[in-house]
Amino acid sequence: MIKSYIKIAWRSMMKNKFFSIVNIFGLAVGLTCCMLIALYLHYETSYDNYHKNIDNLYQVGTTNIKKGEKDDKAPYTSPPVSAALKQEFPEITASTRLLNLFTDDVNLVQYAPANGDKKSFLEGHGFLADSSFFKMFTYNFIEGNAHIALANPNSAVISETMAKKIFGDQPAINKVLHISSNMNADNDYTITGVFRPVNSPSHIDANFFLSFAGGGMDKYLQKQGNDFARNNMFYTYILLKPGTNAARLESKFAYFVKKYEANDLKRMGRNKKQFLASVKDIHLSKDLTSNVTAPASRTYLFILASIALFTLLIACINFMNLSTARSSKRSSEVGIRKVLGAEKSSLIRQFLGESVLTTFIAFLIAVLFTVLLLPVFNQVSGKQIILSFAADKFLFLYFLLMALVTGLIAGSYPAFYLSSFNPVKVLKGKLTNSLAVVSIRKGLVIFQFIISVVLIIASVVIARQMNYMRTADLGFAKDQQIVIPLRTNDSKAVYGALKNGTKSSTQIISVGASAYYPGITNPSDAVFYRDGQSMNDAKHTRLNYVDEDFLRTLDIKAVSGRLFSAQFKSDTGNRIIVNETAVKELGLATPQKAIGQNIHYDLQGKQYSTQIVGVVKDFHYEDLHSPVTPYGFQLVADKSQYNYLIVHAKSGNMTPVLKMIENLWHKYDQNDPFEYNFLDEQFQKNYDADNRLAAIVGYFTIIAILISCLGLFGLAAFSAEQRTKEIGVRKVLGASVSTIVSLLSIDFLKLIIVSIIIASPIAWWAMDKWLRGFAYRKPIDWTIFAYTTIIAIIIGVLTIGSQALKAAVANPVKSLRSE
Repeated sequence: MIKSYIKIAWRSMMKNKFFSIVNIFGLAVGLTCCMLIALYLHYETSYDNYHKNIDNLYQVGTTNIKKGEKDDKAPYTSPPVSAALKQEFPEITASTRLLNLFTDDVNLVQYAPANGDKKSFLEGHGFLADSSFFKMFTYNFIEGNAHIALANPNSAVISETMAKKIFGDQPAINKVLHISSNMNADNDYTITGVFRPVNSPSHIDANFFLSFAGGGMDKYLQKQGNDFARNNMFYTYILLKPGTNAARLESKFAYFVKKYEANDLKRMGRNKKQFLASVKDIHLSKDLTSNVTAPASRTYLFILASIALFTLLIACINFMNLSTARSSKRSSEVGIRKVLGAEKSSLIRQFLGESVLTTFIAFLIAVLFTVLLLPVFNQVSGKQIILSFAADKFLFLYFLLMALVTGLIAGSYPAFYLSSFNPVKVLKGKLTNSLAVVSIRKGLVIFQFIISVVLIIASVVIARQMNYMRTADLGFAKDQQIVIPLRTNDSKAVYGALKNGTKSSTQIISVGASAYYPGITNPSDAVFYRDGQSMNDAKHTRLNYVDEDFLRTLDIKAVSGRLFSAQFKSDTGNRIIVNETAVKELGLATPQKAIGQNIHYDLQGKQYSTQIVGVVKDFHYEDLHSPVTPYGFQLVADKSQYNYLIVHAKSGNMTPVLKMIENLWHKYDQNDPFEYNFLDEQFQKNYDADNRLAAIVGYFTIIAILISCLGLFGLAAFSAEQRTKEIGVRKVLGASVSTIVSLLSIDFLKLIIVSIIIASPIAWWAMDKWLRGFAYRKPIDWTIFAYTTIIAIIIGVLTIGSQALKAAVANPVKSLRSE
């Protein structure tokens, strides 16, 4: 019986090749979308699962409690928290600290072999870690011993990829690297381990680890002492004993804060709570918006899952519509089989079998598409998803099950509809599509285009927001700005000569230096309060340390007062320039009245003061996801605090300018490689995740529209075929081609317009919610819906019109003769 069903299904497909191809291709594309997005979702939900201790690994976070403000959760702690937790709670078997070298996008790594020239490399994803780190986290060491790898000062553990780049096929163990970092200074490190990265993702995306002990950060912390209120930039992890209740342990943290941290916090006018986050849940955390690597957006994943589901649903609707539309073609078969004794249940099984066979063929094509498109999808999504038939066999079984379920869903309505035909009416030729069937078919078409229109509107809104972020006025000059990192002590020492040599060129407008520049992480801050207040009223203010020309180089405008200048030598150390938001937050009346005012901060029981000499217009030192907050600039005499030289060049060809700067660099610093980037490009890197979302939504919108158009094309072709005689009669009676095209198109266009009316408020609600993730955004206005209406109608006209025009220009003599 099954063999018979398969034969009948195959013959039916071969007899109706056009509709079979439309159905198979639509289902194959829908399944491909689902597979790609399923792989992406599987990747995003598998972070850190490979660690042996994953069920007992937790990250310690901090809830900052601010008077009059919403509590702010962050994954950071102060340096002493790790050791204090281990000492206080017997439930904790180990603790460790981790610090990413976040002030450097890359670090300068140099290797000087005994019998060769020094080699320089730029390596990213560097971390500082305690000696207990590799006892808690699982890494596959191919050289060295994981348990003692960071036990000694100035130890380094590097990835196999980094080792091969520097040493080739030679062993890396016990080799010495000179690593320069703005956070950790210049130090020599002995390689004590090499690890092979696993294929599974981790929220700690590391290329190398350095021991805390022996570096510049270690020396800095020794000067700071065990202060629990300051330097909240460390990631602290704890390993619990098996069977420990994490929630019960967390409930004891209030006592811990009171015992260890309360005095330091009170002195700084702060209050906080500690909490635990399971490491396996960090990447999909709802509470932590930042971490070692940026957590995945649940909204983002929900959008992708919805796109996958709806794309497959559109393909299923195509199958249903085309199958029911062609019901009259198979009515005689159903009537004869029923007369010969076939039961309804056997007919249902037959038609479901045909659907499953069609879907299985589509599944095989979809697997091929998925394998071919995965490298492209990885490039668009920014992931490194690997698909292996051996390692992912259960995933393939899941895909096969998904295909079978799809086949059953797609074939369910046609199967029950076709099997319900009355054999008497069928054999008398009285079968017609009932109003209910036609209404369901129209409803399915509307549903298809609702999804397509929602995706079109989403694509337009996302594209507009991306364009807005690229073109918005950031409050400073970002174009023609060359950023030159000063990564080593040698390069910082020649800062003055580099600056003077560069600005002497007629191609240069201005040259400045700073610790940070807009668009990158700035960890430096202070809490200031004005006269008559205390630390309890202090406002958190981000600080940047600059030379006298930095503000002019970035063309940051003064609202009142003055900018720094070489004429005012006394500005160093005890003068500050703040932005407009700082003036408002500090409670100063106006920018003009703020000039000359002293603002204060307390440090280790002493009060320090600085005078406001200038107020600058608000500018975006962070991307447009974040609102502008208080910001200040201080002039420093210590040139070692300058991490970047910023060169503002005149418009024109940048090649000779870069060559000139490179020559100066090699003249004054012969030990370090010359590198540079452009400020506008660096700032745009903050929107990489948004750009990936825009690209993925855009591509899948095109696919969803393509599948919808396939179904609409098939229905239009079938409608034209069914009305062949009517079209012939109308042409004989003098109807024009345009009249017939309009006649065949109008019903479908009505459905598209209804889809637009229903989809528009749904899309507005969804995209308005997405835009709330940006502090500064392009509002959704009526033009978006106007554009979408035009796009949807054009797509519909092109899809339907081709078949309508083909039917309209056909020879009426042939069509009437065939009748």
